[in-house]
Amino acid sequence: MTITSPHPAPPTDQDQPLATMGGDQQGWLERVTLALFIGVPFVALIAAVPVAWGGWLGWSDVAIAVFMYFFTGHGITVGYHRLFTHKSFKPNRFVKNTLAIMGSMAVQGPVVRWVADHRKHHKFSDRDGDPHSPWKYGSTVGALTKGLFHAHLGWLFDEEQTPQRKYAPDLMKDRDIVRISRLFWVWVIVSLAVPAALGGLITWSWQGAVTAFFWGSLVRVALLHHVTWSINSICHAVGSRPFASRDKSGNVWWLAIPSMGESWHNLHHADPTCARHGVLRGQLDTSARLIWVLEKVGWVRDVRWPVKERIAAKLAANQPVPDAA
Repeated sequence: MTITSPHPAPPTDQDQPLATMGGDQQGWLERVTLALFIGVPFVALIAAVPVAWGGWLGWSDVAIAVFMYFFTGHGITVGYHRLFTHKSFKPNRFVKNTLAIMGSMAVQGPVVRWVADHRKHHKFSDRDGDPHSPWKYGSTVGALTKGLFHAHLGWLFDEEQTPQRKYAPDLMKDRDIVRISRLFWVWVIVSLAVPAALGGLITWSWQGAVTAFFWGSLVRVALLHHVTWSINSICHAVGSRPFASRDKSGNVWWLAIPSMGESWHNLHHADPTCARHGVLRGQLDTSARLIWVLEKVGWVRDVRWPVKERIAAKLAANQPVPDAA
């Protein structure tokens, strides 16, 4: 005879549904959807020059596209990356949720999945287990070419997905973040619809809505995709390395503005929780500046700003020379 307890055991972590679409295995429908979200904006990016040449680009389109680029881009750099992945500061609830929504509107995946992938990247950076190292296949020209494509784009289609319960258990316990992550498709629709609505209202014409959608939605998403992915590929293949790190992360100065400071990647891998990545003279980091503003108005606290002595200790030039023996 089986005796059933009147007080069933509480569900374990394995019993809880995942906080994002899909699971730890990527299905064919998700792959097709991913291909569409990557492919359609990329086609728009290719068509951008002839479309602009044909006169389908106005100042309102430029303004909307630039605003949406940096609005959603800082959602990735400040929200997804420096806050949710590395805990570089502590926000109030409004800022936390706003940054999660802004990052979702960049159309780079739900916040929990993004964070899980990036934490795994740091754990195995440029070694076996790294989801997107350009050195995956070796260091010859052919191997690095193949690896750069994998790091930039190919890894997104890997069937095996990063286990969210293992790499982002803290976010899966946050009801606000779980809710925002599960509603990712809503934020995508909002992200694509806002530019068209603004363009139509500003110009009071259907053409204004169409061109704003083309530039502020499709081209903007494609450009932000490839700038973000360039941090995975380009910044782990080339660039200066003034700081000691256990991988091949480098600083690529010409990506600093479009990446909002993320391309000062060498310091980031040397000191991942630091809220500012551009710590040397002349290194522009708009993401760090936004965190500074939020701190000044009292909306975030306990910011992990760079410490002079800690930065000096991490400089490659200050590392001890190994014994010749």
